[in-house]
Amino acid sequence: MRDKDGNPLIERYNPNERTNHWITAIAFVLLALSGLSMFHPSMAWLAALLGGGQWTRILHPFIGLVMFVSFAILVLRFWHHNKFEPGDKEWLKQINDVLVNREDRLPKIGRYNAGQKLLFFTLIFCMAGLLLSGIVIWRAYFAFYFPIEIVRAAALLHAFCAFVLIVSIVIHIYAGLWVKGSIGAMVRGTVTFGWARKHHPRWFEEVAKKTRD
Repeated sequence: MRDKDGNPLIERYNPNERTNHWITAIAFVLLALSGLSMFHPSMAWLAALLGGGQWTRILHPFIGLVMFVSFAILVLRFWHHNKFEPGDKEWLKQINDVLVNREDRLPKIGRYNAGQKLLFFTLIFCMAGLLLSGIVIWRAYFAFYFPIEIVRAAALLHAFCAFVLIVSIVIHIYAGLWVKGSIGAMVRGTVTFGWARKHHPRWFEEVAKKTRD
C-alpha cells in the first residue's frame, strides 16, 4: 500500500476495528450530550438532539448499552496491546520529553505508549461504573428494586464516572490532533512508515519483520 505521494503505508486498524471504534465514539457523543441535558437545567436544550426530554430519558440508557457492548468488543480486540511493560514506567518518568516531542530520548514504544494504556484502563473502569450505576438508576426497569439511598449513591457514581470519561475522551481527542496522522489512522486505517518509525518504533520493527518474513 502507498499514499498519493508514493510513500509506503502500514495498516494500523482494519475496517472492523475502525467501525467498532466509531460506533463507540458516536454512542459516546450522544450519551455525553443527552446526559448533560439531564444533569442541569441550563443544558436542557441539548435534549432536542434525541427528540426532547421524554425521548432523551427513554433512549439514553439504551444507547448506553450499545456503547458498553461496542467498547467491550474494543477491549477484547486491543487488550493484549495494552499490557504494561518495563519501558512504560520509564516513558512516564520522561513525560517532559513526551510533551516537547523529544521522542528520540524515549524507550522504544510498541503499538501503544504508556499514556494510551493508562487511558485504556481508565475507560474500562469508567465504563464499568457507568453500566453498574446506570442499571441501578434506570427507573423504568430496575430502580424500584433498590433502596432510595442506593439509587442516590448510584446517581452520584454515574455522574462522577461520566465526568472522568468526558475529560478522558477530550484528552484522547486532543492527543489525536496533537500527534499528526493519528486521526487519519482511525479514518483510513493506515499510517506511513515514517509515522510508525517515529511514534511507535518497536511496533514498526515488528510489522516490518512480519512483512519481510
